Amino acid sequence: MGPGDLSRALAALPLQSDPRLLVGRETFDDAGVFRVSDDLALVQTVDFFAPIVDDPYDFGQIAAANALSDVYAMGGQPLTALNIVAFPTKELPLDVLTRILAGGQDKVHEAGAFVVGGHTVIDTELKYGLAVTGRAHPDFLLTNAGATPGDQLILTKPIGNGILATAAKRGQLSPEHQVPMLEAMKTLNGLASRAALALGVRCATDITGFGLLGHMSHIARASKVTLRVELDSIPIFPRVREAFRAGFVTDGSKRNAEYLRELVLWRKGSDEDRAILHDPQTSGGLLVCVNRDRAADYLSRVAGAVLIGEVIDRGEVAIEVY
Repeated sequence: MGPGDLSRALAALPLQSDPRLLVGRETFDDAGVFRVSDDLALVQTVDFFAPIVDDPYDFGQIAAANALSDVYAMGGQPLTALNIVAFPTKELPLDVLTRILAGGQDKVHEAGAFVVGGHTVIDTELKYGLAVTGRAHPDFLLTNAGATPGDQLILTKPIGNGILATAAKRGQLSPEHQVPMLEAMKTLNGLASRAALALGVRCATDITGFGLLGHMSHIARASKVTLRVELDSIPIFPRVREAFRAGFVTDGSKRNAEYLRELVLWRKGSDEDRAILHDPQTSGGLLVCVNRDRAADYLSRVAGAVLIGEVIDRGEVAIEVY
């Protein structure tokens, strides 16, 4: 499902309002936020998907990191998680499920949270993920609506893992060339989130299924700004360009590109560049909008973070690539 499909599906549903609902679905934020008291809000999210890697334990870790990331993207701290599993009992041994759940549980524990249960169904296709509940202070949230002209755009992980995972599934990416992608997908975004809060940041999102440009468009819409990104500054995983040239591109990338066709002004960029910036990511990094005076401080706190652009006044398009 692309951003356009989601917009049309949600548009048919009536909105619910309540002063305790601090973040709902209107701004395409990464999780919902509900105020419980003056100093406590619950952050709630759910995410699951089919395997993108062969090793069950790695898959469990990646799926868990991906789900936990939505809480971090809102400035929250994960508290509890519920497993969500669809498992083909006739095709796979239960040991595979045990290893997936072990990977997920270990990653949840790394985040300082607990797996407290879950739900499993028999299905023809394996899927796994988590429903996560976290906590945050209502006055210190990270949302899509907090970007201000002059903010610097900082990305904390490279992109292109959708293209690489497709090549790996088809046996066209060697195990050693998968290592950077796997390590990044298994890395929690907790440090990146805490560093943002410590520096007074109020806008962030994580880069997942809608690709870098898709999630940038959510910030642009919610904050009523334009995001200007420098193409040559965007970090890309090794071997992504080679994989694209070998024909590995995802359907999700094509759907994202179609949705964003009128929202992006390309001042430069090849078809290859466009495919990579539209590429759906799994457990991607945070895109953080940091005050110009604090950008260097943020970069020094988060290893691998890269300055890729800036927020400017709203123009004719949501995103400019130059």
